[in-house]
Amino acid sequence: MSHTEPTKENGLPFYASGLVVKGFGRGSKDLGIPTANFSLDVIKELPENISNGVYFGWAQVDKSPVYMMVMSIGWNPFYQNIEKSMEIHILKKFDEDFYGLNLKVKVVGFIRSELNFNSVDELVKTIHSDIEFAKQKLDENDKKDVYFDL
Repeated sequence: MSHTEPTKENGLPFYASGLVVKGFGRGSKDLGIPTANFSLDVIKELPENISNGVYFGWAQVDKSPVYMMVMSIGWNPFYQNIEKSMEIHILKKFDEDFYGLNLKVKVVGFIRSELNFNSVDELVKTIHSDIEFAKQKLDENDKKDVYFDL
């Protein structure tokens, strides 16, 4: 697995912001890993040098505190999506859905390229590995430097 440190050359860090929309309904139900999804409007605004894959950074829902997050950008080959998606897993348990609320993310690092998997178990195991990697990297950073003045 290749891990690239954020640099201006590879487009990191970058910010995205938009309303949370309903996704495919798989994150919580099939995988036990809830995600917030950005609309196609936000996806279309991604910088050109941001490739499909799994990233990590910080997220804020409306005026909530800032939390660690892992984000997948791409086609989810395991599920054979026909639409590109941006799915954000915030590393905090929320008691309620936040569809329609504004979500802001600051993406600071790249974990891996998009992959296909042989089973849901393999997918879930890899996602958990991605989450642990993100926690480790984000623990090394100081959250006070995260600003969301969008």
